[in-house]
Amino acid sequence: IILQRFDSVTPQEFAFGEQMLKDDGIDDETMHEKMDDIIRLFDGVMEREHLELPEGHPIRSFMEENQIILGTIAEMKELLAGKFIKNRWLEVYDRLKEYIKHITRKHNQLFPYLEQKGFDRPTLIMWTFDDHVKKAILRSARYLDMDKEEAFLKMQPEVIEKIEDIIFKETQVLYPTSMELLSEEEFRKMRIGEEEVGFANMEAPKGFLPPEKTERSSGGEPSFMKDFSALLSKYHMGAGTDTEMDVAIGKLTLAQINLIYRHLPIDLTFVDENDIVKFYTDTPVRVFSRSAGVIGRKVQNCHPREILPVVNRILDSFKSGEKDTVEFFINKPGKQIFVNYIAVRDENGVYRGCLETMQDVEHIRSLGNKPQSAPVWTGS
Repeated sequence: IILQRFDSVTPQEFAFGEQMLKDDGIDDETMHEKMDDIIRLFDGVMEREHLELPEGHPIRSFMEENQIILGTIAEMKELLAGKFIKNRWLEVYDRLKEYIKHITRKHNQLFPYLEQKGFDRPTLIMWTFDDHVKKAILRSARYLDMDKEEAFLKMQPEVIEKIEDIIFKETQVLYPTSMELLSEEEFRKMRIGEEEVGFANMEAPKGFLPPEKTERSSGGEPSFMKDFSALLSKYHMGAGTDTEMDVAIGKLTLAQINLIYRHLPIDLTFVDENDIVKFYTDTPVRVFSRSAGVIGRKVQNCHPREILPVVNRILDSFKSGEKDTVEFFINKPGKQIFVNYIAVRDENGVYRGCLETMQDVEHIRSLGNKPQSAPVWTGS
């Protein structure tokens, strides 16, 4: 064994080492449990980088959101030192729940680009830390809503610690590494889908959009429409988005197909036979936030680690032919979400992917149809 002394370590080197530990057989659970100890080992030698970025750059927006939420953390510490006033805590938790947008945007926008570089270990580990932050915020918010003052106050040091910890990890490792691995063009592409998820406690920034997005916002034809038009022209199939195409039954233009998807009262997501997310509907009634960054991403990387066994079980049952559908309900405050996973097979019965549908059926339930509350596995 050759030991070598390092006077300093860059965030990129630290993240690369984290990735290499995966290749050496260190599993994700062990890495998650020991991550704080590992970071402490590098205290004093980890180089710190000050990033000067233009308005609208995704990393700058992440950092600005963190500064805002750190102000909220300071307010929480002051409130803990005084008498309990519920209304003030409700205001604080409105901001903390907004911070979940920061986490969601990071998962949907930033992580996919890093994973495309083969850099999946740090994102998987950080996803677990992020989930702990979300759960702590939401559990604490429920205590507050239910007037469980003692349980609520007891939880606040944990909420504060978890948020400060994730901000530290983002600042020290995630952002500098992202700047090293990703190009300006990739950040500009990432910028396109950010408004779809939204920003945490701040207005949407201006600028740092790619040219095609600016063109679209000023009334120009979206770039994907232009690409499609060019493809149709190449094969002499017509002028573009207004050209009628033969579908299974009937004829539709691309513009009509997109309009139909956008007006469905249900979320659709399609994952192909290789577990790659290929499509989701752009509807105003979306149950869970997502953005275009999930397209082309392994579906396993779009879910928290603790539910991966369920995701893989469903997909494996489809691929083996054991199941054709899996359906269940998710209960949320004021909502009851009906989820249906459907195996997509071609005319020869070959598995070609999975279609996921989601719909808030609370309104339907109010009309007299009371759905079951337990998951139901069905198959043919």
